[in-house]
Amino acid sequence: MGKVWLASSSPRRRELLEQVGIPFEVVTSTYEETNQCYGSPVELVERQAEGKAMAASVDGILQPVIGADTIVAYGNRVLGKPEDEENARRMLHLLSGKVHSVITGVCIRYGQCIHTFHCETKVHFYILSDDDIDAYITTGEPMDKAGAYGIQGKGALFVERIEGSYTNVVGLPVEMVARKLRNISEDKGMNE
Repeated sequence: MGKVWLASSSPRRRELLEQVGIPFEVVTSTYEETNQCYGSPVELVERQAEGKAMAASVDGILQPVIGADTIVAYGNRVLGKPEDEENARRMLHLLSGKVHSVITGVCIRYGQCIHTFHCETKVHFYILSDDDIDAYITTGEPMDKAGAYGIQGKGALFVERIEGSYTNVVGLPVEMVARKLRNISEDKGMNE
């Protein structure tokens, strides 16, 4: 499989692609994200992933472009990145002792073909004390994470268990992305 364009500035997505050996180059997307949910959380992340992939500047070079968007959803309530510490505190209190979903929408654009899909992982949280939440917020870790926690960092201590893809919770279901890229490569005869 050849190199892909990644329309994301997320260091976690870059790390995941590097981890599994998918060669990529980061490109700028002019798409403006919003967490306003006009349909279901799945519709939101898929629409945003498509927007990012379509608005990526790739100078006409024919390589797959990957756009992705990850949210935390509690029912139909979408939890994006916290605006401030108080907002992070409210999110973590909401998730405490409950099950929520982490949903990532992915769009792979290759020429005129658009492949959009999503991955949903159920995350079970332990009951969190005020001290747990305050100590975590002082680390600064929750401030750039959807749902105000990162499973790949200190936020892992809050997670009792997950049902589904771990890499999805980090920010990109690379196992699904790799399979889709392989299928696209086989269908389109992409250079290895």
